[in-house]
Amino acid sequence: MNDYVNPVEQLVHSTLRIECETPQGVSSGSGYYFAFLSKEDGFHIPCIVTNKHVIRGATKGKFYLSVKKEDGNPDLGKHFSVVFENFETMWIGHPDPSVDLAIFPLGPIFHSAEQQGLKLHYVMLDKTNTADKSLLDSLPTMEDIIMIGYPNGIWDETHNLPIIRKGITATHPKLSYNGKPEFMIDAACFPGSSGSPVFLANIGSFVNDRGALCAGTRIALLGTLYAGPQHTATGEVRVVNVPTANKPISISTIPNNLGLVIHANKLNDFEPVLEDIVAKQGASE
Repeated sequence: MNDYVNPVEQLVHSTLRIECETPQGVSSGSGYYFAFLSKEDGFHIPCIVTNKHVIRGATKGKFYLSVKKEDGNPDLGKHFSVVFENFETMWIGHPDPSVDLAIFPLGPIFHSAEQQGLKLHYVMLDKTNTADKSLLDSLPTMEDIIMIGYPNGIWDETHNLPIIRKGITATHPKLSYNGKPEFMIDAACFPGSSGSPVFLANIGSFVNDRGALCAGTRIALLGTLYAGPQHTATGEVRVVNVPTANKPISISTIPNNLGLVIHANKLNDFEPVLEDIVAKQGASE
């Protein structure tokens, strides 16, 4: 019996839909589960990762969470939402103001699920799932990628599942595009896609940096989508955050199916921040 499971079947459970209420109305974005400070003894701090602009100005926020059956599999068709007031204040922004990342420690969500007697189903990513230097150095400039999220607020609401978009790297994922810790992908990046994880996705085979066909599967987190260039009516190209509001795009700003992705290694910058929080909590006990 073949026990092989396509890794994408796991990755679709690593994301969740984020809905925000702001003074401007309701908006939505994407997020994914990521464990920080993972230790050999099992200690870690589970969080949700998204962009700062997804939750900016949010007075109320909602997560949609999947339920786990007794056998450990997701109970497709059964999910619930949790709502938090003062939503933006519950997030920890990346220490660099220019890096559009934010994290939400999962403690309050776990507490809410426990109060309701529900077990959550999710796939938690961590540092072992991210592309390290040796892998990045071995990649050619053009590689297959997938992006998992909720474009235009679209999702399989019945089963609480995201939408998968396929594309390629448009610049090399190891290089800092225009000197910033990001790279570009060629994929449709619509409103609601902000905060989507972007994965290297070689299923079954891949072409190495020398052009040779190799058998095998390579899946690795490359980064987090946050922005993309758009054409204006005058022909100028501007880089703007991927919108979160599901509203018609003005004809004067037209997406050109390119997206900017923050390098996965920028997640490492949250670890000293979390270590400091843990140390302060320990000192106050």
